[in-house]
Amino acid sequence: MRSRIAWSDAQSIHVHGFDLCQELLGKLDLGSMAFLQLVHRMPTPQESVVFNALLVSLVEHGITPSTLSARLTLLGAPEALQGAVAAGLLGLGTTFVGTIEGAARIVQENPLTSRIPEEVDGLADSIVVKFVEQRQPIPGVGHPIHKPVDPRAERLFDLAREHRIDDSGEVLIRAVSRAAERRLQRSLPVNVTGAVGAIATTLGVPWGVTRGLGLMARTVGLVGHLLEELEQPIARSIWYQAEEQAHAEVHSKPKGDR
Repeated sequence: MRSRIAWSDAQSIHVHGFDLCQELLGKLDLGSMAFLQLVHRMPTPQESVVFNALLVSLVEHGITPSTLSARLTLLGAPEALQGAVAAGLLGLGTTFVGTIEGAARIVQENPLTSRIPEEVDGLADSIVVKFVEQRQPIPGVGHPIHKPVDPRAERLFDLAREHRIDDSGEVLIRAVSRAAERRLQRSLPVNVTGAVGAIATTLGVPWGVTRGLGLMARTVGLVGHLLEELEQPIARSIWYQAEEQAHAEVHSKPKGDR
């Protein structure tokens, strides 16, 4: 059994070869620490800005199934904050947040060998065809609210270009978006998870752990929601209202019609 991530002795703790107390604490922000943990090297200043932006874009998304799960779990088990956070994280799958993984996988398994528009579009169309034939949603494109563009995705791509991060992932995922719109005849812009997956690929994060970026970020968001739940609770009202509406039709019928 062996791990090269961290080791310690009586006087020091080392993480990826860096002295925690002397080289990391007070010098490295949390996003850069996450980059070090995943990519096994320090980010450049430009990479740090972009990687931190990826995380910030995913922290908060309002009252979602994930935050509702966390709030309702806290109502039932107020003594276990970690349980409520875990409940919220368990809902981050192929519909919510976990699409980062799908988008990153598309980019990593289909590296661009050419920037010729016709060839890029041909590659993108072949990717879309596979998803359509299998009747699976195309990860990283489409959003029920943000149309015709997702402003978060656009800002992340702008930041990546401003900081001279290779844009090959952006080129491919935008081509996938266009191909999906042509084939399915509806607005399917690159969404925030598509941008995160594409840029994280360029930064060197393996697709199999890119969902972890969402888990890290949403953990912060969930703790914020749980603090609000403690200060201004809504979970009990949600529970009562859901129960009332679920049984409204039954209670409104005469006994003989039940």
